[in-house]
Amino acid sequence: MIPDFSKDDITVVSHYIGKIFVALGIIQILPIVIGLICLEIAAVVDFFISIITCLSFGSILLYFSPSPQELNWRQGMIIVALSWFVAMFVSALPLYLSGHFECFLDACFESMSAYATTGLILIQDLDHLSHAHNIWRHLMCFIGGQGIILVALVFFFRGGDALRIYIGEARDDKILPNSITTAKFIWMVSFTYLLIGSLLLACVLMFHGLPFPRAIFHGLCIFMAGWDTAGFAPQSLNILYYHSFVFELVTIIIVLLGATSFGVHYAVWTGKYRELKEDFEVKILMFTIFMTYLVVLIGFSGNIDFVDPVSFFRYTFYQLISGHTGVGYSNIYSSQLSKWPELAIIGVIIAMGIGGCMNSTAGGIKVFRIGLFYKSMKRDIRKLSYPESSYIREYFHHQREISIDDNMVKTAMVITICYILLYFSGALVGTFFGYGFLPSLFESVSASANVGLSIGITNTSMPVFMKMWYIFQMWAGRLEFFAIFILVRFLVKTVKR
Repeated sequence: MIPDFSKDDITVVSHYIGKIFVALGIIQILPIVIGLICLEIAAVVDFFISIITCLSFGSILLYFSPSPQELNWRQGMIIVALSWFVAMFVSALPLYLSGHFECFLDACFESMSAYATTGLILIQDLDHLSHAHNIWRHLMCFIGGQGIILVALVFFFRGGDALRIYIGEARDDKILPNSITTAKFIWMVSFTYLLIGSLLLACVLMFHGLPFPRAIFHGLCIFMAGWDTAGFAPQSLNILYYHSFVFELVTIIIVLLGATSFGVHYAVWTGKYRELKEDFEVKILMFTIFMTYLVVLIGFSGNIDFVDPVSFFRYTFYQLISGHTGVGYSNIYSSQLSKWPELAIIGVIIAMGIGGCMNSTAGGIKVFRIGLFYKSMKRDIRKLSYPESSYIREYFHHQREISIDDNMVKTAMVITICYILLYFSGALVGTFFGYGFLPSLFESVSASANVGLSIGITNTSMPVFMKMWYIFQMWAGRLEFFAIFILVRFLVKTVKR
């Protein structure tokens, strides 16, 4: 029998949510530093108000919820699910105070989009946003890509508690012996790439004439949102603003790294370079990129509306790779994307829905699950070809040799079905409000798979319910459902009591 929720659950959850509040308050010191350097006093005041709010709520929760005993699994899941909503609300406060949002809901949409590494935006007059607020938008992407909980893991959680929190955030690879050391490795990798990638992007921008301080700022922002497959940019035109093929090429490399499992990164960092060639998930990622781009090409057959083949490849492949990795960067206008042939749009939708690798910064169903279904079907076909008494096993290489079992396939199937239902739910909501089914499906998959490409539906004038539904889709897609299911059960039981 499943034990019922109790008052102790509320106490434990409140204690750790208090720690999350404190962590989010501390992190906002960085935008204050940027604001002081750039003499943006109004922005500094906005973040000062937000920090006081975070620390106040955190202190109250910690005072009334003293240090609990070790977490159980359901408490860890509830903490993860609630943390993302807490982060959305408190992180939206300085954005709303900036005056660049029509309402607080739009600011919440922006912060959830950043943390979930989606990239859909509702900000107004982005080109004149302060440096402090802009760096905060991209810092949220950087935090969300690794995981909000990974910030707290390094400082606030114990060993057993850490594992329950870590898995609740849709991660199941312990790259190193425990979750704390795994979290530290992920942050080490991310900060190392941050330094290298930002300087590389800045060099490209300086070559194209941007002054050094502006090039560094843009390089930092683009890397944080690119590595974490979030798709935010400091300018409203996104990657189109830079008009540079070399810059686009560098971002493709960055987003492919971001969409690759941290386990593969660890193998490469430890000298196991063959892992890039042998890893099952990397192979499936390359194959699905090829196949979905083939669908796009077939869609464009006889409908090519570009100046030359190079331009055609540059713009179509960039949207495809952007959708598949979940970054949502774009080097064309959304109005241009909406004029693509329907089959080409379907190719991008499929790519977005599949997504990147497990335990990466990408969203979507994940190529690992697609490959797992293929291996499972192959195993079942082999079973039919051999005598009933035969014991057939199917293996694949993913950092180690793994044998497929029915529980693994069942779990992957449940999550895949949940994603598909989530994709079509948003399409039905969009259709209900008068948008076409295919554009609604495109936007829904973009939100649910945490991509950020838009076909023109996402804007401040769309219905309030659609904004709220997209927030839910971004949240549910990022956490992969199980933590949310447990949170819903917890809230229902608490209300009943």
